[in-house]
Amino acid sequence: MFSTDGYAFPETYYLGAKWARDVVYRVLSAACEDGDLTIQEAIEAVEDIFRRNALHLYKLNVFHEKTTSIDDNTISSSSCLGKDDVILVRMVWNDASGQHRCRALPAERFYGIARNKGVGLGIAAVGFTSFRDAPAVGTNLTCAGEEIRLVADMSTLLRIPWSRNEEMVMVDMLTGSGEASEYCPRNALRKVTKVLLDEFNVTVKAGFENEFYLLRKSFSEGHEHWVPYDNSSYCSTSAFDGASFMLKEAHSCLKAAGIVVEQMHAEGGNGQFEIALKYVLCTLAADNQIYAREIIKSIARKHGVIATFLPKPDLNELGSGCHVHLSLWKNDQNVFMGSNKYNYHGMSNTGERFLAGVYHHLPSILAFTAPHPHSYDRIQPNTFTGAYLCWGKENREAPLRTSCPPGVPPDFVSNFEIRSFDGCANPHLGLAAIVNAGIDGLRRGLKLPPPTELNPADCASHERLPHDLLGSVEALAADKIFHELMGDKLVTSVIAMRKAEIEHYAKNPGAVHHLIHRY
Repeated sequence: MFSTDGYAFPETYYLGAKWARDVVYRVLSAACEDGDLTIQEAIEAVEDIFRRNALHLYKLNVFHEKTTSIDDNTISSSSCLGKDDVILVRMVWNDASGQHRCRALPAERFYGIARNKGVGLGIAAVGFTSFRDAPAVGTNLTCAGEEIRLVADMSTLLRIPWSRNEEMVMVDMLTGSGEASEYCPRNALRKVTKVLLDEFNVTVKAGFENEFYLLRKSFSEGHEHWVPYDNSSYCSTSAFDGASFMLKEAHSCLKAAGIVVEQMHAEGGNGQFEIALKYVLCTLAADNQIYAREIIKSIARKHGVIATFLPKPDLNELGSGCHVHLSLWKNDQNVFMGSNKYNYHGMSNTGERFLAGVYHHLPSILAFTAPHPHSYDRIQPNTFTGAYLCWGKENREAPLRTSCPPGVPPDFVSNFEIRSFDGCANPHLGLAAIVNAGIDGLRRGLKLPPPTELNPADCASHERLPHDLLGSVEALAADKIFHELMGDKLVTSVIAMRKAEIEHYAKNPGAVHHLIHRY
């Protein structure tokens, strides 16, 4: 750590502490990505290395320790330094309809009991739809069913930047016996990424581009309306300037949450903006996506406006998506990118097979990534949303676009983008469906057709992706690989929820306007 002849220089202590933490972080991060440790186990290792070892070795009787035993993993509310001002802890989850939900607990109850034991939730709640807080018919879920436990994943604990006396934490859904529930979206993504790692030694990194509308309240003839925040154009400087106070605050909150913003700008719709997030391991990307939505919506609400991620809040305006970029990694190397040994339109053999699986199963994937009947108002030809079954290099009319960002040689691609992904989607389920399809492509050695270089709407040979949610649901129902890898109970409940929403919004088309408050 330091030499004794540097005892008079406090910088040596600083450098020792800094370098030690950097090394431990790199080693444990790699262990988590390789699947050797869970995130929670890595956190426990950090506690052992930097805290409990010293307490044990020097026999420190620290007042905030519950016991001085090095094996004690229980942290009471009084052991959390700097948390005396925390009043509430929000236990957050995103359900299969893509809605953000939470239970808020007083801090003393959370740290005293619920942190380890969780809180109960009627299992019927996992089948709630966007129009009614009741389980959809066909989910096989009832209010008389078993209870699931919402258990905090403490690696996701976050001090809420816009409400500093509150924290929020992502939860896992467990059964009464403590096993992961088959209905848990976070577990669904963990399951398929583990299969990918175990069978092919590959991990997935993902980064979301969040498009959303800012709407302000207006009154006309005694009625309340929500209208666009401005009337500007794509990448408009005046649009950005007018909303910069909110965007800067959102950026500061995202940064405080450890979420890296790559860029933000005004989008093409009136009052529409985009915030793009840096790619990270896909399980973390999904968690970050939920926190990012929470932050953006909450900062907008603080300033008296609504931020909505609804795919098409105004049928006369451009739609909002949350395009996701994905890349494949092995031993810290991008293995989606081609090489001198194998280069299929810039992709490696692994990359081509993975993307071919996504291409082959794309109609089924849409039931997760474009999960609402309203989603298909956005996915239309000539709108940069990917309405036809095809792929192309840098083709923004294709639903699957391979990308060659700055710094990548022009003959190669580093990642692919799925454009048919929107803000009604549960990010864990959407990514799980994509990885699920990629695994099938790798297992079967699937091949891609030639890329589409033109607008597919001008090519009669291209098959249209499902025009509506029903087409996607029918494709999913017949696609056995999703039942096999993601779980039959989960897929069955998702299909039933989608069918219930199809029926409801067909009978009540005007109800979609209320969804600006839910998404």
